[in-house]
Amino acid sequence: MQIFTQIQGVLLLATYFAFVLLLTWATSIGKTRTKEFFLVANREIGAWKGATSIAATWIWAPALFVAAQKAFTEGIAGLFWFTVPNILCLIIFAYFAVRIRDLVPNGYTLSDYMTERYSKRVRNLYVIELGGLAVCSFAVQLLAGAGILSLLTGIPFIWITLTMAGIAISYSLWSGLKASVITDYAQMVLILVVGFTLAPWAVSQAGGFQTVIDGIGGYTGTYTSIFSGDGATVFYSFGIATTIGLIAGPFGDQSFWQRSFALKKDAIKKSFILGAFIFGLVPLTMSMLGFAAAGTGMQIDNPQWVNLEVVVAYLPIWAVVAFTYMIMCGLVSTLDSNLCAIASIVGHDFSLKEKATYRGRVSMIVLAVIALVIANLPGMQILYLFLFYGILRAVVLAPTVISLLKPQVKISEKGVFWGIASALFVGVPIFGYGNFNGLVNWSIAGSLLVIGLSGGITMLMTKFQKQ
Repeated sequence: MQIFTQIQGVLLLATYFAFVLLLTWATSIGKTRTKEFFLVANREIGAWKGATSIAATWIWAPALFVAAQKAFTEGIAGLFWFTVPNILCLIIFAYFAVRIRDLVPNGYTLSDYMTERYSKRVRNLYVIELGGLAVCSFAVQLLAGAGILSLLTGIPFIWITLTMAGIAISYSLWSGLKASVITDYAQMVLILVVGFTLAPWAVSQAGGFQTVIDGIGGYTGTYTSIFSGDGATVFYSFGIATTIGLIAGPFGDQSFWQRSFALKKDAIKKSFILGAFIFGLVPLTMSMLGFAAAGTGMQIDNPQWVNLEVVVAYLPIWAVVAFTYMIMCGLVSTLDSNLCAIASIVGHDFSLKEKATYRGRVSMIVLAVIALVIANLPGMQILYLFLFYGILRAVVLAPTVISLLKPQVKISEKGVFWGIASALFVGVPIFGYGNFNGLVNWSIAGSLLVIGLSGGITMLMTKFQKQ
């Protein structure tokens, strides 16, 4: 489906790079690169910019592609179990973001809070999870972005992954979280403008809103219910694991804890709730393209790119250019958040103050290199990584919630450590085995074990400790 020449593709990438670099430079000029500026933007982020940054950070590849793919393949049921938990998780997290800021007003990372509360070995498990999540998230953005751009331009996949990583690193190394928030704001505006323009236009060209109605059950027409029939199958095979992973999402992602510490204190709750609804507009908009493809009976070779195929089929070439920029905005906004997240962990948890920014920058480069290797593994798919890092985030969900809800209660350090370790080294492998081999029962068992082991062992050993 090559639409552009390689030269045109290079110009698209170069134009985007110039835009974000100029934006970063213009908004950060004259700023002193202190640890507090680089890692938490001097804790001066306001509600609106915070909300758009949170929404843009949450718009990783699955929000742009999986929503349309699920609408096309599994209709309203697939879309529901992808979108609703995505919105709810940020609303739920808002309370805990306020909570941790009350407990640690000048904090930087969730892992550091757990060090103070429990021990360095608990901290190390959190770092494994938070760092692993950042790597996987970075890799899936590269995988999606390079896949679609290579398809459109004919530029080799590996060169696009290198370019995307380089773009995100360039301005993140310069201004840290401040650059991430500013570019997120601009990119979120562009995503909404393009999405709200192109999706309705494509639907109109495809036959009008009736095509969306016709495609509400997916391309087979059988997924018209959320809880019964084929919809119940979607709930069992996709909904359970996805809901667990998504609700746990912000809790296991340093990007969101970092923003909790960077926002003005009175803007935290508003930012996360508003960010949740801004985010929700994107998968809902993309799903219209998936439903339209199903309703018109389009033959889609790879459902992963269904939204792109609809835009290409029904809109002029300049609309495809705008759609391409929208995709790049959504993906790169998450790349820079991952870089800033790992920088905050290494720069704060493992560095003296005078070495914080230097080591943070080095960690950004290391993360990008590891993610590049993963993204370029043969046969790697977006959905595989999405499901895997979704369950990885659930590893720390229960201990984190318990710790923040009960700050005055002496929770067992051994319980937290062994609960997380068991979830990480028992539950996650079982889930992974089931996921990669198409064994639904194993996947569900792994999902439930991750939550049950981490939370259950924490509570049981705390109760035993008191006796």
